[in-house]
Amino acid sequence: MSSIALETSHPQPIRHIPEPSLSALAHIPGTEGWPVLGSTLQLLADPKGETERLAEKYGPVFRTRAFGGRSVTLLGPEANEFVLFDQAKTFSSTHGWGLILGRLFPRGLMLLDFDEHRLHRKALSVAFKTGPMKSYLASLDRGIVDGLAGWRASGPDMLFYPAVKQLTLDLAAVSFLGDNIGGNVEDVKRAFIDMVAAAVSVIRKPLPFTQMAKGVAGRNFMIDFFGGQIDARRRGDGQDLFSHLCKATTDDGSLLTRQEIIDHMSFLMMAAHDTLTSSLTSFVWFLASNPDWQQKLREEIGSLGLAKDEPLPYERLDELQLTEMAFKEALRMIPPVPSMPRCAVRDTEFAGFKLPAGTRVSVNPVYTHNMPDVWVDPEVFDPMRFSNEASRNRHKFAFVPFGGGAHMCLGLNFAYMQAKCFAHRLLSTARVTVAPGYIPDWKLWPIPQPKDGLQVRIEPLG
Repeated sequence: MSSIALETSHPQPIRHIPEPSLSALAHIPGTEGWPVLGSTLQLLADPKGETERLAEKYGPVFRTRAFGGRSVTLLGPEANEFVLFDQAKTFSSTHGWGLILGRLFPRGLMLLDFDEHRLHRKALSVAFKTGPMKSYLASLDRGIVDGLAGWRASGPDMLFYPAVKQLTLDLAAVSFLGDNIGGNVEDVKRAFIDMVAAAVSVIRKPLPFTQMAKGVAGRNFMIDFFGGQIDARRRGDGQDLFSHLCKATTDDGSLLTRQEIIDHMSFLMMAAHDTLTSSLTSFVWFLASNPDWQQKLREEIGSLGLAKDEPLPYERLDELQLTEMAFKEALRMIPPVPSMPRCAVRDTEFAGFKLPAGTRVSVNPVYTHNMPDVWVDPEVFDPMRFSNEASRNRHKFAFVPFGGGAHMCLGLNFAYMQAKCFAHRLLSTARVTVAPGYIPDWKLWPIPQPKDGLQVRIEPLG
């Protein structure tokens, strides 16, 4: 990639790739669905069930029309590897995610492709090395302790999802922006809430009084907020993620531009907030509904021998193997990103089906994570699936909650660290239960959440 592109201060428009006609995709089995709407309503109402029904009828490669466009779904571990590993650099994430995130989170890491993506990913990776991660863990621990104290003060019965959504937003603000964020913290959080809500809103133009208009206003606020702090962060010695990005350099030693820092910070905070909210919610649900596993994790945490109020040391994170396995099993059963879109930039072929340039394709972690020929009794919560022995012969793209290949989530280890820190503080002091027979109804798209907020009881250990 040329240095000229890296010095650009404003996002460049995404080059349009013409979509193939229906006749060019007619050889792929599938359905056009209802007039105008296609299969949109069915996929919104039950994305997992509708995908399974379409796969049963048409096979693991099928064509649908939904959400204003036509796409081809490729199912299974081999499809995940073909699209996500993408050795031939055939599938564009920019054009896959651009329709959803491009207006509000332009040129975030997930919206870059190929050599440009590699260059930026390498520059951003400095913020996820051991030194910074230790600093983030200390900030996360303090925030989790304060958050749990607030939960206890409000009584044992609670709606977990909205509570943890506020907590993860607070944690992202502190660990990503540092303690010197000042009095703008509530404005920052509100701007991000508006931006995320707008990204999945039905109305895609910022018309007056719409969620998209609020989201665009939120982005403008964040541009001013981040942009106004970059120089001071470069001069300072902050250990938060924002400060690290302000000092990050590319291969030629150049600092990231102001606009690049703003775009990456906006995207990383969004990704850390919403997907972790969903992941921690499913994690707690499965622990509450499987008290035997909750106790196993509690005993593992106790085996560390930490004093009552002692933080979880960064050097001992790897000792919480059962905790990590349980978190992975929660991610398997309810992956935080149910579908991953891409767009073919050149003609290609999979399983005997030709995919012309411009074809929008998607892989489906929810489907793959529930395939009975890959996962025995997939509806059963069983963290032992992720033991070394059980994982040894499994396809490496059978488990893809964080994507794969070049676009594997850069914050994967941050997510595991936060889950372990949260489990340590919660399970060492409290027991989480749900009412007998209670099963929440999950809304899986665009990011999974329990429709009723997840009703749990958190009681101190006797």
